[in-house]
Amino acid sequence: MQQSDPQTKGASAPSWKLSTGENGPVLSLQGSWTARSGSIPSFPKNGLDDAPAGSVLAFDTRETARWDTGLIAFLWDVKRIGHDRHITLETQSLPAPMRQLLDLLPDVPAVKPAPRPKRLPFLEALGGRTLSGLTEIGTVASLGAMTVKGGFLALSGRSRMRFVDLLTDTTNAGPYALLIVGIVNFLVGAILAFVGAVELQKFAAGIYVASLVGIAMVREMAAVMTAIIMAGRTGGSYAARISTMQGNEEIDALNVFGIPTSTYLILPAVLSLVITMPFLYLYGCLVGMLGGFVVAISMLDITAAGYFHQTVTSFGIGQFIFAFVKSIVFGAFIGLTSCRIGLKAGRSAADVGIAATRAVVVGIVGVIAIDAIFAVIADVVGI
Repeated sequence: MQQSDPQTKGASAPSWKLSTGENGPVLSLQGSWTARSGSIPSFPKNGLDDAPAGSVLAFDTRETARWDTGLIAFLWDVKRIGHDRHITLETQSLPAPMRQLLDLLPDVPAVKPAPRPKRLPFLEALGGRTLSGLTEIGTVASLGAMTVKGGFLALSGRSRMRFVDLLTDTTNAGPYALLIVGIVNFLVGAILAFVGAVELQKFAAGIYVASLVGIAMVREMAAVMTAIIMAGRTGGSYAARISTMQGNEEIDALNVFGIPTSTYLILPAVLSLVITMPFLYLYGCLVGMLGGFVVAISMLDITAAGYFHQTVTSFGIGQFIFAFVKSIVFGAFIGLTSCRIGLKAGRSAADVGIAATRAVVVGIVGVIAIDAIFAVIADVVGI
């Protein structure tokens, strides 16, 4: 096989020839190989088709005149094509300067890194993020509507939700969470009582520590702290479970069989939190008041009966009902967002951890944001 530039005539024109020698294929180079001449031929991808795979390619440069980096570029093409065809180059048959330059080049060219994404203008980026956020809110709202519809179908016995799944999720979200909810709310109540006792006893008003702890736990702390605990404990668990099913193609199998994920997977998860969150809130209130009681009795000169009486008279049933409704909203929010994050997660093992982390972060931030909205509503309503 022979290749040369058809526009170049004369003995100095660069050319090459592939022949078979005693020890294998030999690539002979003739002429002047200078890049300035612009006549260096390109080595075709099928240039080594006549050389058997696994052979050793030798070089014959005895008829080569002048050369520069143009020849090295030609030899690099030979080196890369030989690597793809499992042909080894015998570079010892090349002159030492030529061999040293060729050895500096890799068998495969380096992959160019992906270009960095162009930064959008501030307003354009802000608009894109706003639209993405509104789209996600709409998706979660649609998911919530389908879940509510599935709940009504479950009451009529026409839902595809398995009650064993609801019982399992309710057990995991309720009784199994009593310990962590109790510890956290007890400590929160104790901290509130300690801070209040330090300040109020300066004014001989230590008895009002009971009012401080009671109002704080009933109105805000019990509901918010319980919701944050459930976002980290149960919300992350739901997101990890659904993202794992996504990676194992179990979600795809449900869709193939026509089983809606909104009623089969999401409805039990959301209902379990909606059912258990109000009871966990009441439990957190009682345990938090108990923590405040322990600290107040140990630090202040008040009786247990006095503490109990001051606690009962410090808040009304309206605040209980308001926080009770708020805890239901917290439970529905944590369940829907966690399941949504799990459904849109990737399919790799790393995506499971990312989905769980994202569900916890979104749950905690969302709970605090919703609590701020409820605080404004309470101020408007006058609770």
